[in-house]
Amino acid sequence: MPLAATGELVGQARERRTGIAAFNVITLEHAEGVVRGAESVAAPVILQISQNAVKFHNGHLAPLAAACAAIARTAGVPVALHLDHVEDTGLLHEAAHTDLSSAMFDASALDYDSNVAATRAAARWAHDHGLWLEAELGAVGGKEGAHAPGVRTDPAEAAAFVAATEVDALAVAVGSTHAMTTPTARLDHDLIARLAGAVPVPLVLHGSSGVARDELGLAVTRGMVKINIGTALNVALTGEVREWLAANPAAVDPRKYLAPARDRIAEVTSALLTAITTPSR
Repeated sequence: MPLAATGELVGQARERRTGIAAFNVITLEHAEGVVRGAESVAAPVILQISQNAVKFHNGHLAPLAAACAAIARTAGVPVALHLDHVEDTGLLHEAAHTDLSSAMFDASALDYDSNVAATRAAARWAHDHGLWLEAELGAVGGKEGAHAPGVRTDPAEAAAFVAATEVDALAVAVGSTHAMTTPTARLDHDLIARLAGAVPVPLVLHGSSGVARDELGLAVTRGMVKINIGTALNVALTGEVREWLAANPAAVDPRKYLAPARDRIAEVTSALLTAITTPSR
C-alpha cells in the first residue's frame, strides 16, 4: 500500500470524530509489531521516530526512516511516518529528504514569545517543503530536560499560538506525563473540550502510555485527535524479553526472544487502537 500522509490521516479522524494513534518506534521490531497490530483491527496508524530514537541510531535518521517506509509499503492498512519531538532544526530539515510526511517541532521549553518565533519559522519551512507540522504549548511532564510538570495549556493562549504560528496541529498539556509505565494519569476532560472549541487545528495528546484506555476513549470524544504512544510499547517488549530469557537462560539467538516481544507489541497496539478509534460515546 502506498505511504499515507499524516495530515490526511489526522484530518480523516477528525472528520469522523474519532482518534488516530501514533506509535513511537525505536527498532525494526517496534515498527513491525505496530503495523501487525494495526492490520489485526483494520485501523490506519502513524509510525513516529523521535529525536531521541535518532540519537540512539548514532544520529542518523535515514536508516530507520527507510526501514519504517519499507514496512509501511507492505502494510494492509494506511501507514504514515512522522518525526517526533524535534528540537534540532537540522534534524527537522533532514525530514524533507526522507519519506516522512510530518514532524512535531518542540520549542515548548522556551518562553511563550520565543516558542512562537521558533515554531513559526519551523512551520513556514515545513510548509515550503511539503511537511505537516505539529507543535506544543504547555508542558507535558516527564520528558527529561524539556518539560516542567503540572503546567496546563490555556485555551485562549492556544488559539493565539496557532494563529501566530500557522501550525497544523497542537500538542496540549491536559494531565498526561511522558514515560509513565503504568496507566494512572487522569486527564482534564473539561479542559480538552474547551481547547477543542477554541483551537481550529487538531489536538494531540502526548504521554498517552500513562493514560488508561477508557480515559483515552473519553479524551477522543472530548476533542483529542492524534494520540501519541511510546512507553507502553517498550514496557511490552522489555517485559516479554525478560520473561522469555528468565525461562530460557542459556539462549543466545535474539530471534527467539524478539519474536514474542514483537507479538506482544502487536497485541498492545491492537488493544490501544480499538480504544482510540472506536471510543464509547
